[in-house]
Amino acid sequence: MYQGRFKAHLVEEDAYAQELIKYIHLNPVRPKDKRKPVPPERKRELTSYRWSTHRAYAGLGGTVPPPWVCMDWLSYFGRTRRVAQTEYRRQIAQMFGEVVSSPWESLRGGLVLGGEGLWNKVRRLVADSDGDEEIRWHRRASAEETSRRIHSLVEQETDRRVAIWLRVRLGGERMTEVAEDYGYRDGSGVHRVLQRLEEKAQHDRSLARHLKKLAEQVSRVKS
Repeated sequence: MYQGRFKAHLVEEDAYAQELIKYIHLNPVRPKDKRKPVPPERKRELTSYRWSTHRAYAGLGGTVPPPWVCMDWLSYFGRTRRVAQTEYRRQIAQMFGEVVSSPWESLRGGLVLGGEGLWNKVRRLVADSDGDEEIRWHRRASAEETSRRIHSLVEQETDRRVAIWLRVRLGGERMTEVAEDYGYRDGSGVHRVLQRLEEKAQHDRSLARHLKKLAEQVSRVKS
């Protein structure tokens, strides 16, 4: 699945890699409200989905992945391809009907998805590097933490207009990207939502306080 801007992270083997692989492959069938479980009735939809490596990982229908697709991560599920595919299918099947937590919630410093050992090793490497590299890393870590905070606030927000405001005004996402997630044809629909919300906030003190509180929560992360 291709989604959002490119990001590179260090991912530790075994459990962390497994969870990341499953989370990515479930993208086509996860509900937009991440607090809800993956609908069991969408299992067949995932099985027939052609635009990811899920079918190849699951060994469905004799799927042969193109040569440029790396299947090395399948080894985290078993010693042989057949065993790994069986285990992968079993674990994916267990996730239907369950709420799937994002593995990125465990991301450390905006870079490391892994245990304490890998995290400490990366910190030592950064500390031993030149100052410019350390500054860039800390800036990136702050940006990643801000993104996770906004994502969490969006999931908790019951007013979709405010959720859109969070993503665009505080998260800096493009209106065209947000429009697709909320069923608008293009970014102009999102622009109208923001315009009306901000006009309302000029007269609605409760709404204005709510938006200010959200902005302060995000600002504290940035600082």
